[in-house]
Amino acid sequence: MAWGLLGATGFLQAGCAAVPDRFSPAEPVDPTSFSQAQWNAVLQAHVRDGLVDYPAMQRDQRFHGYLSMLDRVDPGSLPTEQARLAFWINAYNAFAVQGILDGERPAPYVGWYRYFKLRRYGVGGQRITLSDLEHEVLRRQFREPRIHFTIVCASSSCPKLQPWAFEPDRLEAQLDQAARDFINDPRRNRFDPHAKIAYLSKIFDWFEDDFSAAAGDVLHYVARYVNDPEVAQDVAAARYRIEYLEYDWSLNGIPPTEASHADPS
Repeated sequence: MAWGLLGATGFLQAGCAAVPDRFSPAEPVDPTSFSQAQWNAVLQAHVRDGLVDYPAMQRDQRFHGYLSMLDRVDPGSLPTEQARLAFWINAYNAFAVQGILDGERPAPYVGWYRYFKLRRYGVGGQRITLSDLEHEVLRRQFREPRIHFTIVCASSSCPKLQPWAFEPDRLEAQLDQAARDFINDPRRNRFDPHAKIAYLSKIFDWFEDDFSAAAGDVLHYVARYVNDPEVAQDVAAARYRIEYLEYDWSLNGIPPTEASHADPS
């Protein structure tokens, strides 16, 4: 999310990517026994239709236990690409929640920079920002455009935070579901069959290259997931023109009652 926003504004571009070359957790978790069960339980308990109960998240020791466990996992040791991709998607979403609980907000202008670029989170004994996790890990290493419908930076125009964790053995179906849910959500994308206008999320503008690399252009990519077959056919035939919607950066849930305002480093 941060790339399109900061790239578009040209604001606070300083800093360089800092993705660890290797991970060295102090008390490593056996990769064959690592599970998303804690995160799944937290999401089921505190997320309703994409809205997050942040005060409840703050009180839930399972959430804090999950964050601690992420710092004990070497992502490179996970057995499959699906396991690694699911790990990083879930980690991004958990860290995005923790950023809110720490008092950060992805709000103009300094808030965007602090939330995405400055605050670091523990994974595998190393530290990483949301920006580096998204662009240097998820986008660069996996080249899977559907990740843009799965990672949620705590804002109302983001994809909905799902009430379940991404799991390696179900990942393909979950990625497809996330894409369909997002593209057919009229609060995030709309299609006017009379005016032939596709009102699309700014995500498709910010990450146009990712979608074009997968399908030729944004409209062809979107058409894959549109539920209405007639609209899908016309979108794929480029009979629609695109207008991008304004992005709503307001919080996607109930604000935390207290925040730690911890140092971002």
